[in-house]
Amino acid sequence: NKANIETLVGLTNKAVAGVEQLIELNLAATKAAMEDTQSHTHAALSAKDSQELLALQASIFQPFAEKIVELLRDISKSEVPMGMLDVSFYRDDLSLHPVAKSAQTIIDEDLTGKTVILVDDVLYTGRTIRASFNALSDYGRPKAIQLCVMVDRGHRELPIRPDFVGKNLPTSEAEAIVANLDGVWIGEKK
Repeated sequence: NKANIETLVGLTNKAVAGVEQLIELNLAATKAAMEDTQSHTHAALSAKDSQELLALQASIFQPFAEKIVELLRDISKSEVPMGMLDVSFYRDDLSLHPVAKSAQTIIDEDLTGKTVILVDDVLYTGRTIRASFNALSDYGRPKAIQLCVMVDRGHRELPIRPDFVGKNLPTSEAEAIVANLDGVWIGEKK
């Protein structure tokens, strides 16, 4: 019995150490993805007129857009406005995704002639981005729309391709992804 308990404790300690290593790797991968996104964004946007830029968060998770705006401000040495875009009523799958109570659109200026950087956490089927295009048309006619995503997990149902990607992360349809500034987690869909 004592040998079995010692073996079990040893295995438990190895499992805990493995989980700790996975957490460290996950945080390192997230940091690297943010740095990649920032370097790609910097290269692509450094030649643009900052007065024409506007960053919009396409989902209710705002910190990614805040990081991108911070980067854009550093590049341009000028103010770059940020907004929020609620696409709930523009989705073609509204029956599957009820309207979030906290969702709201905050766009303080006309988008006509602006380059809009649309920021999202995880790009999956492309339906949120398609809904974003429809929603943006209510606020003017942008000069260009560029898509920046933290994670591209594949499985596109629409011909949507991001301009800036933090991390390409192939997944199965049975997996769910949660991305935030602390990391990217992959688990089973509920």
